[in-house]
Amino acid sequence: MSLSLHTTGPWFDGRAERAMEQACDDALDDIGAYAEERVLMGTSAHFKTRTPYYETRITTDRVSSEEALVHDQGVIYGPWLEGVGSRNAPVTRFKGYGHWRAAKQAVAVRGPQITDAAVRRRLPEMGG
Repeated sequence: MSLSLHTTGPWFDGRAERAMEQACDDALDDIGAYAEERVLMGTSAHFKTRTPYYETRITTDRVSSEEALVHDQGVIYGPWLEGVGSRNAPVTRFKGYGHWRAAKQAVAVRGPQITDAAVRRRLPEMGG
């Protein structure tokens, strides 16, 4: 008795694996963009006198294939605005805005949904 098995399709020729890798990249980019958007929403909601300098310094950089970093490019007064600087309370009454903290919490809540959407966009390429 002889048996011959021929496998074809995205699961066997590498297309599904490439699509999943691309879905992970898409999810990372989408989550980074969402985080940056949330930080900027926080600044616009809290800052009484908005100056473009700080907001234009907020950016998202791809640190590695598995990590994106949203940051303010080391603006000297960034920690003070957040409320974690050495010159915040008890030195002054200003406790900071907490816009980075709020953005981090929003990403923690919304991140799985963003990832799910990125994977669903790539499902047809995976044969699903």
